[in-house]
Amino acid sequence: MKLLSSTLIILLTVLIGCKDQKPAPARDDSASLDSLFQEYYHFKQRINPIEASKGGETKYNDHIANYISDPYQKDLKTNYGQFLEASKKYDSTMVSPAQWMSLKVLQWDCNIKLEGLNNNLVTIASPIYDMPSFELMPLAQISSLQLYVAQLATGKSVQPFHTVKDYENWLKRVDDYLVFLDTCIVKMKVGMSKAVVLPKVLTEKMVPQLDAFITDPVEEHLFFTPITAMPEDFSKEDRERLSKAYGKMITDKLKPKYKDLQQFLIQQYLPSCRESSGLGALPNGPETYNYLIKYHTTTNMTVDEIHELGKSEVTRILIEMEKAKTKIGFKGDIKSFFEHIRSRKDQMPFTEASQVIDNFNSIKDRIGLKLKDVFDISPKADFEVRRTEAFREASASAEYVPGTKDASRAGIFYVPIPDVASYNKYSDEALFLHEAIPGHHYQLSLQQENTNLPEFLHPESMGVFVEGWALYAESLGKELGLYEDPIQYFGMLSMEMHRAIRLVVDTGIHGKGWTREQAIQYSLENEAESEAAVISEIERYMATPGQALSYKIGQLKIRELRTRAESALGEAFSIQEFHNQVLNSGSLPLVLLEEKIEAWIKNGGKKS
Repeated sequence: MKLLSSTLIILLTVLIGCKDQKPAPARDDSASLDSLFQEYYHFKQRINPIEASKGGETKYNDHIANYISDPYQKDLKTNYGQFLEASKKYDSTMVSPAQWMSLKVLQWDCNIKLEGLNNNLVTIASPIYDMPSFELMPLAQISSLQLYVAQLATGKSVQPFHTVKDYENWLKRVDDYLVFLDTCIVKMKVGMSKAVVLPKVLTEKMVPQLDAFITDPVEEHLFFTPITAMPEDFSKEDRERLSKAYGKMITDKLKPKYKDLQQFLIQQYLPSCRESSGLGALPNGPETYNYLIKYHTTTNMTVDEIHELGKSEVTRILIEMEKAKTKIGFKGDIKSFFEHIRSRKDQMPFTEASQVIDNFNSIKDRIGLKLKDVFDISPKADFEVRRTEAFREASASAEYVPGTKDASRAGIFYVPIPDVASYNKYSDEALFLHEAIPGHHYQLSLQQENTNLPEFLHPESMGVFVEGWALYAESLGKELGLYEDPIQYFGMLSMEMHRAIRLVVDTGIHGKGWTREQAIQYSLENEAESEAAVISEIERYMATPGQALSYKIGQLKIRELRTRAESALGEAFSIQEFHNQVLNSGSLPLVLLEEKIEAWIKNGGKKS
């Protein structure tokens, strides 16, 4: 009995203790995951110093990554692999839903970059615009570092020139850039030995882009521009010292390097360039293009699927164009109408470049009257409309460069105006919606101002989301008080057609063996762009395979998700909240965006 009594006492004690004891708290890895996100952000800044400058981080303003060098690529492989492994210890029960979404974006980024870095021979994960580039074809006539650096050199882009330290930083950054150019020549020679070279027509366009940098006198040189705009509070000694240093940099370093590069291109590289237009002609070309499709669309779509989707979209939009043509009152066929739009003098009314800029600013004012009907959030940052610099204007498309996340530097909407007398304004409303509000300026500013997102999600990132959103934004014109002029509505259709054509010609060039001339002809038959503009665009696709696919693939998915939500939610659907849901998690791979919107629909479309 004594033994039994002792056992009962022990059992009672245990039971009482269990009753009083609280359940162990669920494991919470939120803080640990936030630390991983912060480490990833710092890694991304380190490997991409120009993008760090773009975001307002000053730590790397004196550095340019030599992203085609072997040590750089080895560093990327190591770090992307380590971050991917570190990310695998988390699951959705340990962190918040928002953190889980961000973690899946990090994993997508690591996986896609590693796949590119391991691609045989051709592609690497480049820091320029955070998109793939080519190790053995590192320079081109568009979206290439030599053009971006020249843009920085103006002193009117993302490189700051406010302090003496800023001016000294730029001199060091230029030194890094010159090392990069040396590496380019070495890598391009390797490319020549392996038949991995640019199409001849692209090299021919690149050669004259270097002329002014070689021949312009120091005082008129683009790289001397910051000296002509030095802040007034600089001392006389600093002014003289910096002026001398910049002049010496241009005379002793930059001009000789550009001359060497140009001579290499003309004498050695150009004779080795290929006549073919697409990646398919290169070693590992088809496999590389399939990777680029995946990278730029965040889907597993095939060349054939995208090609056929593009043709079906071209057919659909042509039907809408016929309706617009009839409304405008034109009696001829659609090809005649394209030529009519291209040559209408009332659509080319400008005599000064400033008038083009003023027209865009007037569109901004009109949109402002109805913006709150469609959006209930807006960014703090402002932007300005600016003419594209002369050195790259002939080959450039309109583009947006974000300001800093603290809104201290405004975003810039660049507009190329190579010939103001022939500048046609028929699609300016759609172009403004795409590049500015509510397109790139709106989405990218909201993204980098969003303090609920980890900082690695603040920069531009997923092109299919960023460009898909901007193309979707073009369709909001009527809701925002635009497209009252039927020509401007036709302009919107033309912009959409332009992106549908891209699905056909990009896959045609790189996946089906199309020539440059075939692609040009297909475009001219189906859109109202001038021949010069079409040629520039086709050559852009030749230089940046797959990137042009992102616009339409992303737009179609966002439009599909909106239609799905409208149908499922009925009167509970809020266009403002739908746009919030699309925009408040940063730029997402399409599969993750679809997951998010599906969950929102299941939750009754409630504000979150």
